[in-house]
Formats: sequence, C-alpha cells, structure tokens
Amino acid sequence: MALNYYDLGHLKRGSVVVISLQGSAANVRLMDSSNFQAFKSGRRHRYSGGLAKRSPVRLPVPSNGRWYATIDLMGLQGRTRANVSVEPPPLAPLRPVADAAPLSRIRLDDPPPAEVVHDDEWWDVFISHASEDKAAVATPLAEYLRRAGLRVWLDTLELKIGDSLRRKIDGGLARSRFGVVVLSESFFRKGWPQYELDGLVTRYVSGEQSLLPIWHNITKDQVMAASPSLVDKIARSTGQFTIEEIATEIIEVVRPVKSV
Repeated sequence: MALNYYDLGHLKRGSVVVISLQGSAANVRLMDSSNFQAFKSGRRHRYSGGLAKRSPVRLPVPSNGRWYATIDLMGLQGRTRANVSVEPPPLAPLRPVADAAPLSRIRLDDPPPAEVVHDDEWWDVFISHASEDKAAVATPLAEYLRRAGLRVWLDTLELKIGDSLRRKIDGGLARSRFGVVVLSESFFRKGWPQYELDGLVTRYVSGEQSLLPIWHNITKDQVMAASPSLVDKIARSTGQFTIEEIATEIIEVVRPVKSV
C-alpha cells in the first residue's frame, strides 16, 4: 500500500477523525496543513496518530483549520484498506433558559374608572429598565407596542442607582395594566436590596405574578445568584426571542382598551 492521504478540509476543534482499517496494521497520521506539507517534503513535522493495530482509530482535532489524514505501510508487511470519516464536534451543553409559559398567566389589570384617574394618567404597559438597556431593548420594545396602539410608559421608569426599586415598580403597576422589567447585568449592578428583588414580580397579597421579566444577555445562573426567587417566574429572554416576538405576545395579552 503506497501513501494514501485524505484532504479533510476545514475542521472545527473537537471534531473526531475516524479511520477504519481492514487488513494489516498501518501507520496513520493526522496533520494540519503546514505539517502535512513538511511531511510530503521529507522535513520534520508533527502529527497525532501512529502505528494502528486495531480499528477504528479515533483522532481528535485539536484546533480549527485545514487537516489531512495519511495512511501507509512503510516498514510494514501486508495489505490494508481504509475508510476515513469525520464526526462533528459535540453541541454546547444545554443551558437553562427562562420559563416561556404563556404570558396570559401574568396578572393583567383593568384600567381605573375615568372618574378616578384621568385618561392621560394610565398606560397599557410600563417598561422598567436600566439606562444601559434602553437602546437595545426598552426603546425598540416600546416602539413595537406603540405601533399596535398601546399606551406605553417608558422613560419615567428608567432605573438608576439610588432609586427605590419597589417604589418605581409599584408606581408603574398602579398606573398600568401590564408591567415589564428588563433584567440584565447592568440591572443587577444597581445594587438592589434582596427583599426588593424577591418581591419584584409578585404581588405580596395575592401571590400572582404581576409583571414580565425580560432576560437580556444574562444566564439563568446569573439570575439565580442575584435573586433565586426570580428564576422560576414566567419570563422571556432576548437570547430565545426577538424584541418583535416579545412585543407580539404582549400585544396579544393586553389588547388595548378603547375609549367609548
């Protein structure tokens, strides 16, 4: 058997080159492009592999790049046939995600009577957010909701260091039918007291979830570390849903009340 080589193309780190042999033992090598050229020229080179006496031979790819496999019987006797295949790298571990249960399970309030609150003092949706998340999440979400005819309270519920989180949220809930709060690294850096975080999305009296957390560039582990009580709440993640998709769900639940 003369030297056989296989151009495997560009492979990702973590892929596995599988060489199946039929017949005698053989020398097998896995080399990147530069080492393969050195090998063909008879120069010093590096490889993974060696004398294979059992089949199949599994050679992991250590880095991204173009890779070659070679099979030969140099210094050996006999005959062999070979088949070369590539197994792709495994998928990343499944990451815990937000509870994507229907938003209809979140409390939706009716607007107060006109004789109690003027029309310009209540909203369909309020959005509470850290200022760092305004451009990426809060503003585009508000725009989608407004295009659908919803009244949105946004800028007055921008959360800053030194604010009372509960006071801000309670004020928004008192004047709105549906609440949204954007959870992110910036949000948790504000240093909210733990009791405020724990009561963030639940009304103490009824135990009902009263607003929708939107997880933005944050993992379940990070939410757990900041406030374990927030982890099991119905939520949406910008890693799973687009802002438009989240807005569409909110619109379907809220359905703006029209004045008679």
